[in-house]
Amino acid sequence: MPGTNLTRDEAQTRAALLDVTTYDVELDLTLGETSFGSTTTLRFSCREPGAASFADLVGAEVHEITLNGRALDPATAYADHRIALDDLAADNELVVRATCAYSRTGEGLHRFVDPADDRVYTYTQFEVPDARRVFTTFEQPDLKGRFVFHVTAPSAWLVVSNAPTPDPEPLAGHDGTSVWHFPATERMSTYITAIIAGEYHAEHDVYRGRFGDIPLGHYCRQSLVEHMDTAELVKLTSQGFAFFEEAFDYPYPFHKYDQLYVPEYNMGAMENAGAVTLRDEYLPRSRQDASFYEFRASVILHEMAHMWFGDLVTMRWWDDLWLNESFAEWACYHAAVEATEFDESWTGFTNARKNWALRQDQLPSTHPIAADNHDLQAVEVNFDGITYAKGASVLKQLVAWVGLDNFLVGLRAYFKAHAFDNSEFSDLLGALETASGRELDSWAKEWLQTSGVNTLTPRFELDDEGRYTSFSVEQSATVEHATLRRHRLGIGLYDEVANDDGELRLVRRTAVEVDVEGESTVVDALVGTTQPDLLLLNDGDLTYAKIRLDDRSLATVVGGLGRLDDSLARALCWGAAWDMTRDAEMRATDFVELVLGNVAAETDAFGSSRIPAYASQAVHHFSAREGRAALRDHWEQGLRRLLDEAEPGSDHQLTFVRALASVAHSEESLALVESLLDGSRAVEGLVVDTDLRWTLVGSLARAGRADDARIDAELERDHTISGQERAAAARTGRPTAEAKAEAWELAVVRDDVPNETQRSVVLGFMQPGQDEVLEPYVERYLSVADTLWEEKGTQRASTALEHLFPRPLASAALLERVNRWLQESPANPAAKRYVREGAADVERYLAGQEFDAR
Repeated sequence: MPGTNLTRDEAQTRAALLDVTTYDVELDLTLGETSFGSTTTLRFSCREPGAASFADLVGAEVHEITLNGRALDPATAYADHRIALDDLAADNELVVRATCAYSRTGEGLHRFVDPADDRVYTYTQFEVPDARRVFTTFEQPDLKGRFVFHVTAPSAWLVVSNAPTPDPEPLAGHDGTSVWHFPATERMSTYITAIIAGEYHAEHDVYRGRFGDIPLGHYCRQSLVEHMDTAELVKLTSQGFAFFEEAFDYPYPFHKYDQLYVPEYNMGAMENAGAVTLRDEYLPRSRQDASFYEFRASVILHEMAHMWFGDLVTMRWWDDLWLNESFAEWACYHAAVEATEFDESWTGFTNARKNWALRQDQLPSTHPIAADNHDLQAVEVNFDGITYAKGASVLKQLVAWVGLDNFLVGLRAYFKAHAFDNSEFSDLLGALETASGRELDSWAKEWLQTSGVNTLTPRFELDDEGRYTSFSVEQSATVEHATLRRHRLGIGLYDEVANDDGELRLVRRTAVEVDVEGESTVVDALVGTTQPDLLLLNDGDLTYAKIRLDDRSLATVVGGLGRLDDSLARALCWGAAWDMTRDAEMRATDFVELVLGNVAAETDAFGSSRIPAYASQAVHHFSAREGRAALRDHWEQGLRRLLDEAEPGSDHQLTFVRALASVAHSEESLALVESLLDGSRAVEGLVVDTDLRWTLVGSLARAGRADDARIDAELERDHTISGQERAAAARTGRPTAEAKAEAWELAVVRDDVPNETQRSVVLGFMQPGQDEVLEPYVERYLSVADTLWEEKGTQRASTALEHLFPRPLASAALLERVNRWLQESPANPAAKRYVREGAADVERYLAGQEFDAR
């Protein structure tokens, strides 16, 4: 029984048989709070009249099925989420009338009632395979069609879809109800269609560009209107369109561009053609640091890039998911640097997104960028750091290799050749080879079709005067993923020199670029050169690899990374040190010293906000247990010093107070948290706004100093969905058996908990330093992991399995128990993936702890 799964072979068979003409979809959103009406008329042709196939519809109550005027019995034709279609004609019309359920998990058509004002909001989220939860489909990307939506909803609502929004027509005999008859869309895949309906607030503008005017819409909940900075959003959107239309030499392919900020959203955003949905946390109600706005800009540009990568030209099957995500990821950072104020975005990418990729690529679940997604279950777990950030890193290297101009020429040809159609990896590769004159098949095999990350290490000898007498770059790989790749590599030599004010700075003396290939590459250009204070491999961040620092360079970094003015070079040093810590080649204690000594001088927004989180991981997971309490005290005291010394009102001040709240455990620090919350103490320049208040409440809850009454009192101040989610997280973090039992019920038992509330609970559950109350959840976790995937579905199960793994209890005994479960459990392979990843983390923690103890 296939259930909701679909294999690649099934999709290929269906695509070889059928062509879709149109979908005509009628949705009635006036039936009540739990369900809606769905009637689909699907017109398609069949290359082999008389053959059989199937359509997809998940979890529906089907009332009528008619195929070419012939009634099919729903009791026999609709089974296992599929509608059997037999004796097909050359041209076919399928009509399915059904009732479908609103979602509380963010999959399909999600319905939300805002606790702030009781207004109703709905929106769809279809990627990967969830359009079939809303209407009858052929749910695969290569069966594109034109879509005509008709939506019945309360007249006071706004309704948005992929095509321009028509004027609503009052429904005769139904006061207060109207129908929106949308025009036909361009040819597109089911997963990028969308319906957004509810009591939304809308603001409109127009982008006037090279190819004409593009109507723009920005939408949000009524309770967030004051937080929607529309002028800034329009500016970013306009900058993106100007850049992409010029770079791609192809007009924006849809008729208008709406961006809709929606609640309880699982993703960051979704590239629905002409109707992009984004999580409404991107409209901040409290102060945020610069990294928030830089990341928001990258998200906006990422989804816009998808209008070409993915929507105009769509992968034939999900094997080429990277054609969507890796390219949109590269394009959004390239556009941010070239067209917006965020002109150092590649530094932020290196400090954040690339580290995400490197971690993912060293887990047992690693896969090639161009993954073998043999069915939908494989696809759904591969939206990860490899598909996004590793792919973007590798594409950055490809651009450097073939040249940006040639790269763009190839993309332009690719868009024109495959517009409104489907493509495969070979189509893009051919376009880039033609444009660049380079053979790329071998490059693709080693970079896109293999797994794992290489490590690059400098090897050299010195004479008595400190000059290199030999120099090479050594490349290594793991036994499991042994591919050695070609790398275009910058090597930077930095010295400590005094500036005009007599301050020591780390300044690049010189740099060379080399092509690294094989186990060892000799660099003759450095022979005779004096050893620098800092030798930096991958200077300029042209390749995707882990880099190692020699002893002198590591000492320079620990002692004075803040003296290095180049933000990208600093990011590479931070990354190298963090990789060495994770690989048990740098003591966690030393990494903490590096952060405490240098993060205050960090100017990159992502560097200053993310690096303290890496240090907290070093303290809680990689430090030797016998010295952990002392290191934890030292880290807390260091953060307090950084907070005291931070410029009033600065992003650093906000980052350091958040970091301190996350680790506060001493009486002194908890007293500071208490006093900031109750207003008895003020820190110059620090505004204790709504979100920061919740951060402080969560800190006290984890320390056992905020009971239900205190959390309830804070919730009274913030009666919003964000407040409810933060309250749920705070309750979960309390170090009591009762709190954990209540949270467990919400996280893995109940089905009525909204997706983002469940996520808040799950993220707050496993807290360092709560070993006694967490110990019973080792067996409970493994027990539910046996069946959670089938019982809770992809979204809830993946969230719980990833974040409820008992990482704070890392020990040899835990590792042995989990490995035994992996051998014996009948769990779904997707569930085992998350458990196996947790075990790999524990193994890495134990190695780091042993090294830190030396």
